[in-house]
Amino acid sequence: MKLYDSIGPNPRLVRMFIAEKGLSIPTQTVDLRGGENRQPAHLARNPHGQMPTLELDNGSYLAEVTVICEYLEEKHPAPAMIGTTAEERAECRMWTRRIDLNICEPLTNGFRFSEGLKLFQNRIVCVPEAAPGLKKIAADRLRWLDGQMQGKQYVCGSRFTLADMMLYCWLDFGGQVGQPLDEANTNIAGWFKRIAERPSTKA
Repeated sequence: MKLYDSIGPNPRLVRMFIAEKGLSIPTQTVDLRGGENRQPAHLARNPHGQMPTLELDNGSYLAEVTVICEYLEEKHPAPAMIGTTAEERAECRMWTRRIDLNICEPLTNGFRFSEGLKLFQNRIVCVPEAAPGLKKIAADRLRWLDGQMQGKQYVCGSRFTLADMMLYCWLDFGGQVGQPLDEANTNIAGWFKRIAERPSTKA
């Protein structure tokens, strides 16, 4: 396998997942700022032009971070980062999807359509007037999630999972692009500090 890697929270999530699994996968850096991901060589790997992309041993390619992580979990079940039972896997997938749709997507597009507009305006459809609303949605859903985190060590209770990795990577990214975590979300703020101590966050 080979991971086509770059800057950004999506590739970081996969690197963090690989580190938590204790795997060693060769990487090739793609220049995201320079637009290499929109050139024919990468579009042949991932026609969506996004990062990261995982090249499999059979020469095919996988994109989409949750799909890549689920594939790696199936190939290397231990340690389980999604779950060991149908119930555990379903719980992790439920929270991962909630976090992705309700927090990561609006946070990311809020950045792309405002602070990141110069980089993205010629690459994707950008809607600058939507940026304030998207940031507001992400902040609102974080407040909701903070309530759900009451009394929990991790998003899935006592289990550290893909859902935690996804939330951590995007909240850390948000703090770098004008959407810092509101410390009033005390449950998430405490959780964030705990996750930041994990070696995999440096991957």
